[in-house]
Amino acid sequence: MPSPSAVDTQTVLNVENVSVHYGSVLALRNVYLDIFKNKITALIGPSGCGKSTLLRCFNRMNDLIPGTRIEGRILYRGTDLYDKSVDPVEVRRRVGMVFQKPNPFPKTIYDNVAFGARLQDHQGSLDDLVEESLRSAALWEEVKDILQQSALSLSGGQQQRLCIARTIAIKPEVILMDEPCSALDPISTLRVEELMQQLKQHYTIVIVTHNMQQASRVADMTAFFNAEEAEGGNRFGYLVEYDQTARIFEDPQQETTKNYVSGRFG
Repeated sequence: MPSPSAVDTQTVLNVENVSVHYGSVLALRNVYLDIFKNKITALIGPSGCGKSTLLRCFNRMNDLIPGTRIEGRILYRGTDLYDKSVDPVEVRRRVGMVFQKPNPFPKTIYDNVAFGARLQDHQGSLDDLVEESLRSAALWEEVKDILQQSALSLSGGQQQRLCIARTIAIKPEVILMDEPCSALDPISTLRVEELMQQLKQHYTIVIVTHNMQQASRVADMTAFFNAEEAEGGNRFGYLVEYDQTARIFEDPQQETTKNYVSGRFG
């Protein structure tokens, strides 16, 4: 397994021989992967190769899909996330998620950020928490005077940063991002990418992206997935190569990786 640097870095998530089935259909096969603390890890590959499936495994969102079955183990700081004693709600508090399309609640900006903290019976000052979270999401200066306005009045890029602030407010350790910039314009995309670089000082980030330039710009580590056709015509994903981002893009060890990052397929 590659190291993100010459210095040994702590792993937060360990994927050990994980396969995912939706009913009788194999979606992802035999993945081994380590996610390193305070690094940005990008999952790249063509559509249908299991990137988002794996991402959702990290906070048990796949539990919400009937018939999902996971083989192997995913360890969070040494604890099997799928052990019967583990509460999925607590998993989702520690491993937050930002979705592809901004999904603010039809509430005020303030109430969006405070929502999770209220559910968790936050004991401190909500005002301080909201300000801290919005500052961390690089949004405070833009919204500090309109906190009681509807979050739906914000631009797309602002809404996505608000969703990041909402995620930060519940104090996770890991933030998952499923194509967080795909619905944004280039300027908003750049702001989110800059924000990610700031956030990794305090959080571990895993991002799914189809944008090769984005992966090369923001990620410390990159995992390339591909898809293969199984019997019956169904396609399943598998991990081809995982390494430091510079090596994946400049000196990949697998020919299929080289072809994908150079735009020859996908």
